[in-house]
Amino acid sequence: MHAKVVVMATLETKAAEAEYLVQHLQQHDVDTETIDLSLHCAGAALSGSEKLEAMNIAASRGLKATETALSGGVHAVIAIGGGTGSEIAMGIMRALPITFPKVLVTPMPFDPRFSIADTSIILVPTLADICGLNATLREVLENAAALTKGLCATERQANACVDDPTIGITALGATEAAIARLVRTLQTRNQESTVFHANGFGGAAFARFAQRGAFHAVIDLTPHELTRLHIAGSHVAMPTRFTAYQDRPLIVLPGGLNFIGMGEAALLPEHYRGRPHYAHSALFTHVKLSNTEMLQVSDMLVEYLNAHHAPCALIVPMGGFSHQDCSGGAIEDAQLRTIFLEQAQKRLNSRVSLVTLEEHIAAPKVTDTILSTLDSLTQ
Repeated sequence: MHAKVVVMATLETKAAEAEYLVQHLQQHDVDTETIDLSLHCAGAALSGSEKLEAMNIAASRGLKATETALSGGVHAVIAIGGGTGSEIAMGIMRALPITFPKVLVTPMPFDPRFSIADTSIILVPTLADICGLNATLREVLENAAALTKGLCATERQANACVDDPTIGITALGATEAAIARLVRTLQTRNQESTVFHANGFGGAAFARFAQRGAFHAVIDLTPHELTRLHIAGSHVAMPTRFTAYQDRPLIVLPGGLNFIGMGEAALLPEHYRGRPHYAHSALFTHVKLSNTEMLQVSDMLVEYLNAHHAPCALIVPMGGFSHQDCSGGAIEDAQLRTIFLEQAQKRLNSRVSLVTLEEHIAAPKVTDTILSTLDSLTQ
C-alpha cells in the first residue's frame, strides 16, 4: 500500500521545519500534501481580536483543504506548530473523524486533555521550540515521520464501531473492581464492551461515540462526572454527556457519585481540607461530598433518567458507591447513600426500573444484577 499524508504547518514561520518533515516522510515512501495554516499577516502585529479572526480563517481554510485531501485517499494527518499553529491544527483535527490518525508535533507544555478529550490526536513533544532546525528538532521530526509511516501501514474499516456496536461503559479507578468483573463476564457471554474513563475528560469521548451510534446499550456505572460538571473538579465541556444515548437501553449505577475529584492534596482549597478525603494518587485527591451536594447530583441524575427515551434502570448498591466507600473506607458514608436512594424513590418516574441491593458496587451480586437487567432491557 502506498501511503499519503497531509502535512500542516504555518509556512510563514515553519517552512524549513515542515520541509524537513516532508523529506523524511518521503524517505519512508510516503506521498505528502502540504497545507499552509499561516495567518498571512505579512509580519504585522495583530491585535487580540484580529489574531483570533485570522486564526479562525486559517482553520476554516485548512479544514476545507484537509477534508478535500481525505476524500482523495489520505491515510494520516500530521501537523507541526508552535502555540498559534498548534491551536489552529488542533481545531482542524478535532473536526476530523474520531479515530482517524492524527499527529501533532508541538513544544506546547500544557495539559492536553482539554483539547484532545474526544479525539485521537497523538502528541509528539519537541521539548525545544520550533524555531530553526537543530539536532534536537531534527531527531524529533525524524521520529514523527517514522511514527506517521507506521500509522499508515494498516488498512482501516470506515465506521467500524458503528457497523458493529458495542456496550458503552463508564469507569474510574474507584470503581475498577466492579468494571473488571463486569467486562470479564460480558466477554464470557461473547459481548464486547468499550470502557471510558469518567474523569471529566473521558466522558467527552463517551458522548461523542454515543452520538456516532457506537453503542447498542449503555452501562453508566460511573456517573461521577456530574460532580465535576456541577460542583468542583477539572473537566472539559461535555454538554451531551448524559443525553447522547437517549435512544439506547441504559443502566445507571451511582459509581463515584460520592466524591469530588480534586488535584494534589497539598493544593486542596481550604474549605475542602476539613472533609474526609484521601490521595487517589500523588496527583489526585478524592473529597467526600456533603449531604447537600449529594442531594444536588441525585436530583440531576434522576432528571436525566426520567427524560431517557429508551428502556432504562437504576441499580443502587447500598453497600458502597466506590472503593473507599465501604466498611473502614476513607470516605465511607451510609447517610450519603440513603440520601441518594430516597431521592430516587421520591422522584423517579414509574417507567424507570429501580433496583436496590445491600451489597457494595464491586460485589458479584451487583454484576449479576447488571447482566440480568441488561438482558431484560435489550430483549
